[in-house]
Amino acid sequence: MGIRRVSHTILAVLLVLVAAAPVLAQVRQSLHYNHAWGTFDRATADAVERSAYLREFADFEVRTTTGADGRVWTGRYLRGRETYLEVFGVGDVDGRDGELGAAALALSTERDGEVEDLEDRLRAEGVTPIRFLQTRDFGDGVPVPWFDSVFLTDAHDRFGAWAMEYRGEYLDDPRSEAGPARFPGDVSRERYLPDDYRDKLMRDITLIRFAVTAPDLADVLPLLEAGGLVPKADERGVVVTRGDTTMRFDVVPMGRTGLKHVEFELNRAVARHVVRLGTSTLVVGPGKSAVWTF
Repeated sequence: MGIRRVSHTILAVLLVLVAAAPVLAQVRQSLHYNHAWGTFDRATADAVERSAYLREFADFEVRTTTGADGRVWTGRYLRGRETYLEVFGVGDVDGRDGELGAAALALSTERDGEVEDLEDRLRAEGVTPIRFLQTRDFGDGVPVPWFDSVFLTDAHDRFGAWAMEYRGEYLDDPRSEAGPARFPGDVSRERYLPDDYRDKLMRDITLIRFAVTAPDLADVLPLLEAGGLVPKADERGVVVTRGDTTMRFDVVPMGRTGLKHVEFELNRAVARHVVRLGTSTLVVGPGKSAVWTF
């Protein structure tokens, strides 16, 4: 894809967003940043997996998961109170997702039934959502319904996004280690994630930045809008500031895509500490924040 085509696409996206902004701002926010993943070079993935510091920094886990249709992936997870990050190395997941520069964003609901409302809004805008039930095998060979997901296309360059809603039967399964419901229909991020973050530095993700192609960005925008996230265009791409996590999407040509930058809120203030992880750098502090660049 040439730079000229990218520039024209950004301009078109900007004009559409400016025209739609007053309407989008009236949509109640139902989607929230849940997690993101990126696929990195093997040296970076291996450094993340071996890092003793990351086990102090976050509720950290390396896990191989078997999902629907027997699909298997190995991720390195850094979990906070409501949000988390997943790191893949090349080949850790099948297909295009396992290629260098691939990345994805998961947005989730907080209340049971909101995913159906999201689908209704998408259809009202002339968009046909694709529904998919993800399952998880806890090791006994029996798949457990995990979450309902909604996405708009399964054809993308290097970036995709989906909406998800955790299933009540999964959260109620003791093996999920989920917390008790705080209100009727509680399928929230906080209920899903364990409370081990309290003993670590990482509390939550406050900003995440992706480099994406213009077609991939265009495919994601209807989902953001239907979830009440109000994307706003600027000279670099699109930014979403509604909610607790800022999400930025910079438009780039193929070959420069990927998860590029993550900012964290910490549980307590610390002195500045720099950790090199493969080709990435994590700067923790000073104060109650950290920045990881890839």
